[in-house]
Amino acid sequence: MKTHLMVSLSVLALAACSGSDAPATETEVEAPVPPPVEAAAETAEAPSMETVLAGAWRSDAEKARDGFRNPAETLDFFGIESSDTVVEIWPGGGWYSNVLAPYLALDGGTLIAAHWDPAVFEGERKATIEGRIADYMAKYAADPETFGTVELSAFSAESGPLAEAGSVDAVLTFRNVHNWMSGDYTAKFFTDAYAALKPGGTLGVVEHRLPSSAEQDPRGSSGYVHEDFVKSLAAAAGFEFAASSEVNANPADTADHPFGVWTLPPVSRTEDREGNTPEGFDPAIYTAIGESDRMTLKFVKPEAPAEPEPAE
Repeated sequence: MKTHLMVSLSVLALAACSGSDAPATETEVEAPVPPPVEAAAETAEAPSMETVLAGAWRSDAEKARDGFRNPAETLDFFGIESSDTVVEIWPGGGWYSNVLAPYLALDGGTLIAAHWDPAVFEGERKATIEGRIADYMAKYAADPETFGTVELSAFSAESGPLAEAGSVDAVLTFRNVHNWMSGDYTAKFFTDAYAALKPGGTLGVVEHRLPSSAEQDPRGSSGYVHEDFVKSLAAAAGFEFAASSEVNANPADTADHPFGVWTLPPVSRTEDREGNTPEGFDPAIYTAIGESDRMTLKFVKPEAPAEPEPAE
């Protein structure tokens, strides 16, 4: 098992308000009875996903992408609770972490960031990866009241467990499956996620969707993936398919662009690796499409079977 670096951060405190007792009087007139402290506390506005999404730690550029990524609706579909322990796979610069970490901090939850695995890199590339991960962790460690507890893990073709076996409530991946296809270790992800989850735990997958009529490149070179391919890998690992959502769908995306999914925002590529641009290429067309059409799939690790009753 890889060593997990743990940054323990304090949980965001919830402020409660309470009424005060009315002053005593010497008359026979009965004073109004104040509401119980518990009832008064219930009327206070508690922090919520809405306040998280409006948080000052999220840049304007991040917030501008909410219309395509729909974080509140997506996490609600996956059933994520603020008390959960959640593994986010390959969080990159932290777009989703900036939502997940403060949301989980509301009620003592934990975010486990399964980053790129520095052990599979060498030299300058390894140093770059280690620096990015250090910057990511430092950002959350600097504000424990907002971001709560964040732990560090890793995922790669050679990595160990994502977390202690059977210890997490949810494993989430956003637009990563095609990356693992290129390295031929997609199946390992589903197996690792299954091992980390509690019985009844959730695997949530958001991925660029390839139309079923289009041919699937086994290496996922376009960035688009067949929905049935994802479902088959999850089933092979032992998951049960729970539901799908169109919350991240984009009917305007035909998934047949010159530079694959990277032709669309936010990358908006205009040339290939050799610096060539197709004749008549108009980037405005792809800007108008917006971000990709995405499948949003929820899988569940089956509950442990009931223990057989002893024979009489």
